[in-house]
Amino acid sequence: MFDFQDLFQWDRFITPTIIKTFYWLVIALIGLFGIAGIFSALAAMAISPFGGFIQLLSSIAGVFVGIIFSRIAAEFILIVFRINEHLGAIRDQGAGH
Repeated sequence: MFDFQDLFQWDRFITPTIIKTFYWLVIALIGLFGIAGIFSALAAMAISPFGGFIQLLSSIAGVFVGIIFSRIAAEFILIVFRINEHLGAIRDQGAGH
């Protein structure tokens, strides 16, 4: 994890340590919106069975797509920080010669 003092110092990034927490919060929100979409689709089936069924399928697909894209976004952020760490290591190796 990170110390409270890390918030006031710029020597270490805190994003890589908290990105997992934000990822799980996004997953929870996607799940809640998915459940709301499914209930909305079930209510819409009373009015239009075909329209409600299409809405149900799109809600389920939206949950899967949202989970995949949120994972891709979280990994992209982590990759950017890893690239920064590797470039710093390369810079330090070059400074030693």
